[in-house]
Amino acid sequence: MKRYVWRDGHFRDPVTNEPMPVPERNGPCTPMLQSDIPDYRSPIDGRLITSRSHRRYDLESNGCVPAEPRKNRGYNNPTFALKRGLKLNEEAREKHEAAKREARHG
Repeated sequence: MKRYVWRDGHFRDPVTNEPMPVPERNGPCTPMLQSDIPDYRSPIDGRLITSRSHRRYDLESNGCVPAEPRKNRGYNNPTFALKRGLKLNEEAREKHEAAKREARHG
């Protein structure tokens, strides 16, 4: 997603300083604003991270990249998942059902 900054009363490209293009719309159109992140300690070196830009700098200066968000595909441990009403992943569900069939038929 393209990023813009607020300068001189307009949203502008941070590199070229060109104004943000505004498409024609039938209704109101506003840019998405994203709040800053809460302060936390860097897991890399323990320094306090206070903003997104500080986080980017911390990752870059330590040769790291942001982790991609993980999709919850389910849990592997049937006992843990079933006890808490959580979803099993497909492989664990197949193993669990096979084990239940085996226990019934001995």
